[in-house]
Amino acid sequence: MLRLIFGIILGLVLLPVVAWAWLTYGHPPVAVADALLPFERYVTEIPLHARIDREMPKAVQIEANEATFVAGAHVYREQCAFCHGLAGSSSQAGKHMFPDAPPLWEKHHGDVVGVSDDPAGETYWKVANGIRLTGMPAYKQVLSETEMWQVSVLLANADKPLPPAALTLLKEPLLLTPTVGAAITSTPGPTH
Repeated sequence: MLRLIFGIILGLVLLPVVAWAWLTYGHPPVAVADALLPFERYVTEIPLHARIDREMPKAVQIEANEATFVAGAHVYREQCAFCHGLAGSSSQAGKHMFPDAPPLWEKHHGDVVGVSDDPAGETYWKVANGIRLTGMPAYKQVLSETEMWQVSVLLANADKPLPPAALTLLKEPLLLTPTVGAAITSTPGPTH
């Protein structure tokens, strides 16, 4: 009986020490290309969807009309397109994130375009709060409530015909500015 108790105590002490050493010496899969941990998707997706279902707004706060779609397209271009792509062109950066940033203007599961099968309130929750352990930031300190609703309503209607002005914005290629590093290397250094 004493050996059993000693084995249990040893196991309770040894297990946290081994886990600490495994974490401390960089063995967990933390790089984008690493394999998933066992049950990783369950540990992250189930609580995420439960929280969204509990907290997402049930009523859409703005009307789905041309003005909303055009305003939402402006917000999308400025805040979302770099990771999620534009209509007709996917994002190179979004493909190399973990998990990858879903292309929001491509069809999947039949005729579903992006997140058009999600309620606008769910997309609003994701835009406002972000998603931890992904590249999805929280925008509630960056965008107004109206802007968050505009982009959410736009994405909820991505599988429907959109006004030409919104489509033009969503198809026009992004013009990204040069990187900060390029600006730094072209700046003359101090002279002595």
